[in-house]
Amino acid sequence: MRERFDEKKNSIFIMMHDENIIILNRNQNKQSMVSFCRVLISGPKACKRGTCGRGECVLTSTPPFYECKCKAPFQPPHCRHYSTCQPSPCKNGGICVKDGNDFNCVCPEGYRGRFCHVGKSYDCYVDDGESYRGNVSETDDGDECLFWNSHFILQSGSDPFQTYEDQDGLGHHNFCRNPDGESMPWCFIRRGRRLLWDYCDVTECPPQPKKAITRIFGGLKVSPGAIPWQVSLQARPSQSSRPFSHTCGGVLIASCWVLTAGHCIEPNKERQVVMGSLSLDPDDPAAQVLEVEKAIRHENYRETPSAVYNDIALLKLRGANGVCANETQFVKTACLPTGQLPDGMECKISGWGATEASNYGSSHLLEANVLLINQEKCNERQIYNRVLDSSMLCAGHLQGGVDSCQGDSGGPLTCKENGAHVVYGLVSWGDQCGKKNKPGVYARVTNFLDWINSKIQTSP
Repeated sequence: MRERFDEKKNSIFIMMHDENIIILNRNQNKQSMVSFCRVLISGPKACKRGTCGRGECVLTSTPPFYECKCKAPFQPPHCRHYSTCQPSPCKNGGICVKDGNDFNCVCPEGYRGRFCHVGKSYDCYVDDGESYRGNVSETDDGDECLFWNSHFILQSGSDPFQTYEDQDGLGHHNFCRNPDGESMPWCFIRRGRRLLWDYCDVTECPPQPKKAITRIFGGLKVSPGAIPWQVSLQARPSQSSRPFSHTCGGVLIASCWVLTAGHCIEPNKERQVVMGSLSLDPDDPAAQVLEVEKAIRHENYRETPSAVYNDIALLKLRGANGVCANETQFVKTACLPTGQLPDGMECKISGWGATEASNYGSSHLLEANVLLINQEKCNERQIYNRVLDSSMLCAGHLQGGVDSCQGDSGGPLTCKENGAHVVYGLVSWGDQCGKKNKPGVYARVTNFLDWINSKIQTSP
């Protein structure tokens, strides 16, 4: 553990609460960071000694302004009573074995951690771990990490996180992160009344080739958990025993609902979606495979030789009791947008589609950054010559080189709106891939919000 707080330079640590943005220069140290968290973020003093028994009191932004996070085998809501292995705290098929009043999880192959919640092959960090969004929540000495919104860190405060995670990956969890430029992911730990920090028991990803692995004509490999709403839509002929194959991308917007492109819905097909995996391998231990119960294409979907109109569809997944996809670090929903975003804004596209190196697509999920392009500009004669309507938007780079392509159809164009990731567009069509003055065209999701809500609400 770190008994002292080493000086860090040339960076900042940012926390937000309501309208206040508080910046701590990293030439101050983590001890200053702790003091800063305690003193400058004010709010209701909801956590009192003993409130959470044998658990951790964390601060929230809604009444009663706190929540108890119990340490197994102690049980919610107040963490005063324990129950060993009933229910089992072990994840991913781990077997709970009693050890007196404690327990051990026997993990299946491919998982590790106290609760079998860490995937060995894919839960790793690259570079200094700034982009790490994995599940490790223990230090290299075996200490359990504090929640980032723990009362012990923010003793005088209220919840500083307006969404599940901020831009540094901090939020209502105790997973290891690296928000301040350390050499690897770390977390806060507690020793009596002392607040300390330590590096985490997380492994470094195997080195990648130095040559950029391109996709969608100009993108890079996605890190684990970075785009957890991306799904692969897979199909096969009806009444067939042939294996499913990837046909399009899609976006998880609710446990049982996926958005995709209308042109991805072909007749006489059986469909499934695979989510949580960076590859198209359904045997990935992080993958969830769900049957598509119903495909709903927009009633005004229309193809012409020059464009595709109202190119949007909803997939209802088959589940039980209203639950289909299970939220994990690698499977989450994207938000729907609330309004128009400004031209020139940088957003992200992702998919397994054709690349410069392969006309048949990438085996690994890839991403690229694109810019939202003014609608009038994109409708100019030398670009798309007035064929775009309000159901479409353009994004990319007019000089070419970065674009979506075949196999990416239906996948997300996601943008940041008020700190949240929103699905602003769906990959629809374009004139070839990565061509100058021919950026990608996307279904404009804001144009279909009423349609989406009505179909979800009226679906039996």
